[in-house]
Amino acid sequence: MAALAAGIAVSALCVTTVDAQTAPAPAMPERADLAEPADIVVTGTRAGERKAIEEKRKADNFVDAIYANDVGKLPDQNVAEAVRRIPGLSVANDQGEGRYVIIRGINPDLVNVTLNGMTLPAPEPEGRQVKLDDIPSALISAVVVTKSLTADQDANAIGGSVDIRTLSAFDRNKAYFADARAAYGWSKLNDGHPYEGDIQVGGLFGPDRQFGAVLSVNYSKRPIESENFQGSTNYRVPVAANGFVVPDQYGLRDYNLTRTRKGAVLNLDWRPSDTTKVFLRGTYSAFDDNETRDQFIIDNESAFTNQTATTGTFRGRGSVRVRRREEADNTRSVQGGGEIDLGPGHVTISGGYARAQKRDPLRSEYNFRTGGTALTVNYDVSGTPYVFVPANAVAQTAYTLNSVNYDHRLAVETLAQGRIDYSIPLAWGSDGSSIKIGAKYLDRHKTNDRDYVTYGLAARRPFTLADVSYLGDTSFYGSDYAFGPRIDYDRGQAYLAAHPGTITLNTAGSINNSLANDYDVRERIAAAYAMATLKIEKLTLVPGIRIEQTRDRSAAKLITAKSALDSGFNSFGSRRYTDVFPGLNARYDATDDLVLRGAVTTSIGRPNYAQLAPFVSVDQTTNPNSVARGNPDLKPYKALNFDGALEYYLPGRGLISLGGFYKSLDNPIYAQSLLGQSGTFAGQALTNATVSTALNIDKAKVYGVEVNLQTRFTFLPSPLDGFGVSANYTRIWGKGDGTILGAAPRTGDIPLFLQSKHVGTAQIFYEKYGVAVRAAFSYRSAYLDTLGSTAALDQYTDANGQLDVNASYQVTPELTFFTSATNLTDAPWRRYIGTKAQLVERERYSVSFRWGAQLHF
Repeated sequence: MAALAAGIAVSALCVTTVDAQTAPAPAMPERADLAEPADIVVTGTRAGERKAIEEKRKADNFVDAIYANDVGKLPDQNVAEAVRRIPGLSVANDQGEGRYVIIRGINPDLVNVTLNGMTLPAPEPEGRQVKLDDIPSALISAVVVTKSLTADQDANAIGGSVDIRTLSAFDRNKAYFADARAAYGWSKLNDGHPYEGDIQVGGLFGPDRQFGAVLSVNYSKRPIESENFQGSTNYRVPVAANGFVVPDQYGLRDYNLTRTRKGAVLNLDWRPSDTTKVFLRGTYSAFDDNETRDQFIIDNESAFTNQTATTGTFRGRGSVRVRRREEADNTRSVQGGGEIDLGPGHVTISGGYARAQKRDPLRSEYNFRTGGTALTVNYDVSGTPYVFVPANAVAQTAYTLNSVNYDHRLAVETLAQGRIDYSIPLAWGSDGSSIKIGAKYLDRHKTNDRDYVTYGLAARRPFTLADVSYLGDTSFYGSDYAFGPRIDYDRGQAYLAAHPGTITLNTAGSINNSLANDYDVRERIAAAYAMATLKIEKLTLVPGIRIEQTRDRSAAKLITAKSALDSGFNSFGSRRYTDVFPGLNARYDATDDLVLRGAVTTSIGRPNYAQLAPFVSVDQTTNPNSVARGNPDLKPYKALNFDGALEYYLPGRGLISLGGFYKSLDNPIYAQSLLGQSGTFAGQALTNATVSTALNIDKAKVYGVEVNLQTRFTFLPSPLDGFGVSANYTRIWGKGDGTILGAAPRTGDIPLFLQSKHVGTAQIFYEKYGVAVRAAFSYRSAYLDTLGSTAALDQYTDANGQLDVNASYQVTPELTFFTSATNLTDAPWRRYIGTKAQLVERERYSVSFRWGAQLHF
């Protein structure tokens, strides 16, 4: 929507009401050098920046925000990419787009995401992380990140809480407003043309403008290509005497996909008096991803010859694959409630229902491959990526069908929730003291249903690559690699339909994948809290205590060689526990410009649904026998959090801040392997089995420092006073302490998942005379994504630094043209094992551009 892009005229006096879950904002004196006459209209990104700084300044706890103009000031496709500009935040990417938010190096599973204060469900079946790339940035008015909780907030937020807010008509306070935006683009790698558009209309109406309504709709379509060099997770020494290290695999993966986003927001408000408010909020967002992935692999190395330290020849196997994947996610929610003065106090009541669904109608792959030594391969590992080049010509008929699988999945999470809050002024200390009590009930239901079958080639009929191949784009990484024949998926399907009996079901290979992922988890949380806001001259104290009772019920499946593909739930678990969360936030206004903050808080991180599911899968074809199982008895993470900060507010609404944080975590969860286990598993008596499951370790800690600077150079003479900078940097340390059980147990310092040591953003901008130009560089260092049996086998997602540029020109107060460039640094997504030289994969996206226009009335 137009309100989110640079260059829109927005009144600086329009302030969004703080959500019920946000700590009460103290009345702050307005500095004379910051105040503006009521008839001055602040345009461009400045209005959003000022709202964000004021949100932070007025809060009694640790808060950072990004407001409508902030979200639109850069070429951000979704909410995840918008919030990575906030200090201490980074994102985990998918196909070059931000997806999950990471706060201070804490796993996204431990971050609470709310919409207008209501807990959001997660469509992903594996964890609790909410996909923020499902939500178009054009549908939101603000994102507020809370880093130290108050007692009226959900405790399930060790990393912090992210509240996404949509626009109310009373935020604009106009009889009528309308915004429209359209954009068109170009992506260099695939020569594709993304496009998007959004419209927002709203206003106040009725007697004394008591009623308000806002309708926002958005649509975008983005064709994406990414080129993925698939490396190895096993760098081995084929000839030990020579000490030559050669990766055991080489692959080229070409992704071509189209992502479509649709969204709508309808907000209705009624304010019959200054003491009564009633609201109804409805949201819908949909994310469709249709993907084809072509792949060529060389592996199964043997018979090495002509070796030097970096080159040589071996015999190997070739594979050609194609994967067709369709994904359809959607999240919908409705929320209603109101506020009313009741006696000397104020009551807020709200309730809502939300449903998130992830449906994979199709996730299918064909795999054709040669015999084990059909290829003669020359290799050169002196560069990164390295090179494997087949030296002999192999006919397409040498690639026979190895397997074809069909995978369908449906994950659904529903949330029904309600809360009531009552605050009353407290005649103690300075004006603004109060007491607040409340309660919340949340009923969460998560299910996952996967249907997976795999087939092999029947012996009586040939089926080769020659039957279904075509030659597509042969270039890969420019001219560095050549991509060979591809598989036409539709021709493969047609061939099988025309030749019955070509493939045969692999029952053993189908059962575990199909059944082990099915679960039904129900979680009910009843919470109550009490807190106070105590103002004593320049000091504000916010003590509070929250109690949450959690009840879990789970169902899953027992899987053995005798199981059927249609087996129902036959394994069940349940658990109940109660936790108490005390906390204290404090702020001291040393001067009008200098604020000191401190907090000691507690929080919880509940296990992921798939970990709680009590499935047991037994494989007696291995030696020793192997068992994989869930663990409904997992303990939740517990955290004791310390925060401190010094904030100095500059003239012109700038900011310099320095902060630190320390988190002491109990019961971190890791996947582990128990050796030499004897007992009965899924009805099977086993001796000396290896059991893989999720277990708690003793503890972990995360600590760090945050530095933030935001300023405009208003002290310079015109036109230089339009320049400004914004920069932040976070240094994070962290480790787990305990024992990870396995063939080679790991004890002591254990790295934490998704934790970058260095996170930062630097922006330089110019805004004056209707011109707005902004360049932003975002950086995060490498983080652990897969824990190995030893540190040398840990897998990391490499560092990423991305430069984006956005420019706009406001022709009139109603019309703005804009353009943007994304990923000018051609930053890749890269993974490695042990050391950076041992490449697991490297994926590139190149640069993309877009341009468009927006109208604002």
